[in-house]
Amino acid sequence: MRVMANLHSRLAQLDSCVVSDALDKLGLTGVVAGLMRLSTDKKLAGSVLTVKLEPANGRLAERHLNTAAIEAAGPGNVIVIEHHSRTDCAGWGGILSKAALVRGIPGVIVDGMCRDIDESRELGFTVFGRGVIPATARGRIIETDFNCPITVGSVTVRPGDWVIADGSGVVFLAAENVESIVTQAEQLVAREAALVKDIEAGMPVSKVMSRTYEHMTQKDK
Repeated sequence: MRVMANLHSRLAQLDSCVVSDALDKLGLTGVVAGLMRLSTDKKLAGSVLTVKLEPANGRLAERHLNTAAIEAAGPGNVIVIEHHSRTDCAGWGGILSKAALVRGIPGVIVDGMCRDIDESRELGFTVFGRGVIPATARGRIIETDFNCPITVGSVTVRPGDWVIADGSGVVFLAAENVESIVTQAEQLVAREAALVKDIEAGMPVSKVMSRTYEHMTQKDK
């Protein structure tokens, strides 16, 4: 538990761009294009709890979508929802935001459409998604599983993976690689801080950026 808390604290100090750079340095994937903040300007960083939504196609839902995940999650979790099967209805709404907030969940990432964004913004609850639409999920989509592997963009996301999301986008970190990714990102942050000092000292930015390129393309020994 202490290790998880320490990892969460370290990840929260980073941003999506440097984590993306760390993935590149390590030859890993995890960046998802097209997901953006829909409410608040808060960063999300934490371990993932997943939900899978699919078209109803006449099937009846066993439970209201996303409720099981909210009840299973806690302050260290970010709920991540696969909801790209339909774009004509929302996979997240205001009541769910309120329920998640009461549970101490910092936010949700929806690979699809959301609604009640004004309400989520007023609550101070962070929602990332692909867009907004007022149409309800009722009769259109159902939850078919949670705490299971899902696909977000082209990235496979599993329960226990990690995520960081901010104004630049969303990046997933596979659980088995998270320690090495965070460590690499921290090294890149230190490197960038040194480059900023060089710029402040008057070094031409062209020289600084060429050194950055050399560092990013250099193979670790």
